[in-house]
Amino acid sequence: MSILSRIQGPADVQALPHADLTALAQEIRQRLIEVTSRNGGHIGPNLGVVELTLGLHRVFNSPTDKFVFDVSHQGYVHKLLTGRNDAPFDKIRQSGGYSGFLARSESEHDAFGAGHAGTALSAALGMAIARDQQKEDNHVVAVLGDAAFTCGITLEALNNIDASTRRLIIILNDNEWSIAKNVGSLARYFNDIITNPVYNRIDRDLKSMLQKMPGGQSMLDFGRKWKRETKDFFVDSNFFETFGLRYIGPVDGHDIDAVIKHLEFAKASDRPILIHLMTQKGKGYEPALASPEKFHGLGPFDIETGLSPSGKGKSKALSYQDAFGKSLLKFAKTDASILGITAAMPPGTGLSWLRDAIPEQFFDVGIAEEHAVLFAAGLATQGMKPVVAIYSTFLQRAYDPIIHDICLQDLPVVFCMDRAGLSPNDGATHHGLFDIGYLRCVPNTIIMQPQDERELANMLWTSLQCPHPTFIRYPRGAGNGADINGDPEALEIGKAAVVKAGKDIQIWALGPWIQEALALSDSLEVELGLSIGVVNPRFIKPLDAELLQLQARDAELMVTMEDHVVTGGFGTAVLESLNEAGIHCPVERIGYPDHFIEHGSSVSDLRQLAGIDSDQLRERILKRFGHKPTKPGPSGSDKAHLRNPG
Repeated sequence: MSILSRIQGPADVQALPHADLTALAQEIRQRLIEVTSRNGGHIGPNLGVVELTLGLHRVFNSPTDKFVFDVSHQGYVHKLLTGRNDAPFDKIRQSGGYSGFLARSESEHDAFGAGHAGTALSAALGMAIARDQQKEDNHVVAVLGDAAFTCGITLEALNNIDASTRRLIIILNDNEWSIAKNVGSLARYFNDIITNPVYNRIDRDLKSMLQKMPGGQSMLDFGRKWKRETKDFFVDSNFFETFGLRYIGPVDGHDIDAVIKHLEFAKASDRPILIHLMTQKGKGYEPALASPEKFHGLGPFDIETGLSPSGKGKSKALSYQDAFGKSLLKFAKTDASILGITAAMPPGTGLSWLRDAIPEQFFDVGIAEEHAVLFAAGLATQGMKPVVAIYSTFLQRAYDPIIHDICLQDLPVVFCMDRAGLSPNDGATHHGLFDIGYLRCVPNTIIMQPQDERELANMLWTSLQCPHPTFIRYPRGAGNGADINGDPEALEIGKAAVVKAGKDIQIWALGPWIQEALALSDSLEVELGLSIGVVNPRFIKPLDAELLQLQARDAELMVTMEDHVVTGGFGTAVLESLNEAGIHCPVERIGYPDHFIEHGSSVSDLRQLAGIDSDQLRERILKRFGHKPTKPGPSGSDKAHLRNPG
């Protein structure tokens, strides 16, 4: 029987003979590799925190003691040690499996849910102060990667710790990577601490000498304070001390004995303390060590080679991300004023194309979305053409600069919002289901969505010529195979395109819904004997009110389809436009209900659960015309969320 199979909770970790910890770490790594090779996931970050997580559960008592993991994508090991080494772990990130992040709804051991970076320190400080106020005695531990310190929120929290609590433990999990290689002055600072050759040589030689002397070990123990002071002489490691934190480190994060010893020391500390752990992203799996950027988070892979499956049966079309990246590079080659900006996501957004070919026109600002937007604003005031590529769900973090600094000043900044719609395996923290709602209400915004890669290239070209803020939303994954290599076409702002002519029912479908709309229209024309048209709106704002109102005056039903929540979305814009024109044509809005959508294996799985797969949509429209549904639709409790009679 394996050691891991005997671990049912933290008490089993604490009861385990110390000699078994190394073997348990190896079993955990093997389990992680096996599961993620089938499902994909954040394999690199989790392989890097095995000893750290074992140490946490060895020294502290969860759930009484609280662990707050920044982002929480490195929480797989924590799940295995807290009673979740079972069938749902085999399906992690899939329908019916555990989330790939931590979630309070999943376990009492998940003290704080997350999916975005930079949240752990503020949340942990809140928990520590709540403990102090309630006169309790538990411990709060925040686990942050070095990349989290590029987040303004983390620095804001750091500024408040010393004045707020006397007991908080911070683990700096330093592996030099976020998703891409970390950038900026803080990354250089952390590197200076661990690589200064003079300090490291003196420290190594002193240890060697003292260990050979009688009483040398006692002197080494006494020398902890001297070690910190000598390090400050050679390298300014007092950054954290100035914030009132006791700094310990660097510590080898894969030496289980050292990790446990320093956690025990932190547990007894009478002031806020930071332990600087050095870890390797991908530890224990050679392909992940060799390609940490790729293995941060990826799809299924072959364990022996680390390579993705051959791709047999998969679409050969460009992903929307590569279509964007290649198009931007093409335009930037002929215009030096075009600059690409990302917040620590060069490969995920497609900006690695620009980074590799024209690095002087590429800027990675780290996990700092607010700064990215304000930085772009400054560039735009000086005649540059900044293109900000940030996932829809992460752009939420920069909402105030979008309103106050970009739109209020009507600055020509282009925002390319990847992952608009569903990011199935990642779940609620990563779905881009709110951007239409949070942008459509802001003056001066122009919002669009392409039906394919070619139209994405045209929208990017159009945006680069536009004197106003523009936002292009598009989904994750492969497009339709449309060619992006021709000359770009400037689109007329606010003009939709009729994809299929019709009269009785008009379906206005955004982006990937267009193909679904065409299939649905063909099916319903046969069953209803009606003429059904399909429109590619292209522009969400400004809406093509002229075409919309013209069609609605003759139609029996207008249908809108969007990968977005129905509340405040594209369908709502259509309702508003028709209401303002005094046109009372019914509108059936197809989108996601007013609750958070969890993770699942695929877009089709999640659409089915939300009641908006092809069969359920067909039945909804048939019901509008008095036809009895041939298959059961969503439950009665769901219908209130999924239907609006217009």
